[in-house]
Amino acid sequence: MKPGSIAHRIVRFFGHGGGVAWYMLAVAFALTAASTALFANTVGVRFRRDVTRAVFEDNQELLDNVKAYVEVTGKLLRDQIDSAPATPREQPYIVVSIDENRLWYKKGGDVLFETRVATGSGKTMINEGGNSAWKFDTPRGRLEVQGKEEDPAWTPPDWHYVEEARKRGLGLAHLDHGGAIRTSDGGTITVAGENVVKRYPDGSQQVLGADEGREIVVDGKIVVPPTGTNQRKYKGVLGTHRLNLGNGYALHGTNNPASIGHSVSHGCVRLLNQDIVKLYEMVSVGTPVYIY
Repeated sequence: MKPGSIAHRIVRFFGHGGGVAWYMLAVAFALTAASTALFANTVGVRFRRDVTRAVFEDNQELLDNVKAYVEVTGKLLRDQIDSAPATPREQPYIVVSIDENRLWYKKGGDVLFETRVATGSGKTMINEGGNSAWKFDTPRGRLEVQGKEEDPAWTPPDWHYVEEARKRGLGLAHLDHGGAIRTSDGGTITVAGENVVKRYPDGSQQVLGADEGREIVVDGKIVVPPTGTNQRKYKGVLGTHRLNLGNGYALHGTNNPASIGHSVSHGCVRLLNQDIVKLYEMVSVGTPVYIY
């Protein structure tokens, strides 16, 4: 293999390009499954974003490698897009624009329903210790409705407790099944059945309540309940209905209607409760969802 040749540069790209190289390979596979040019456009937007970042950081070697990769794979990607099966015109589908914070439910060229939504903020929150981070983006690409729920309960991820603790200047105390947290008044926080309870020195026991913004706080620390307990299930936060898209993402209602029309969520697409009710009734499981 001749040094400096395109083939040689591609080998170096995948050997040293790290996450960017494999990200681009994943894009190629994703394009194979794309059912419309909309998803291809989405991939292009993300690709341009990464290249722009490379330009900003003056990473010339990476840009050269990207150029070589595109030269070799461009025709392959176009062939894959052309050969990908199209969504049948009679099958309705959902389109979400992150930039416009709007959602359309369409069938062919007809718009059956349209409304404003809230989408991911795009913010990043560093986890304790700085070894990991959460990125609050709405995923782009082709997804589909995998399930439908009425009166959904939200199971707050760990990032919720980290975020709340930072907002309120509190610490964190993780409670495990079978574990216990001692309190300064001689009590004990533990799990009994499906509930987090506080046991007092006199032997009495109290079931503790928790919901969004009113978490269990003990001695200046927010208690992170185990998954599966009632205190790790928040009602009303997701509105009245939810259309699950997989990997924790969904189209759902909200208890904060003022957020609609803005990029403020942690990744899900929020609708007004009256809008998610309408969409829920119209949409069936398996409906494609294109987010760009």
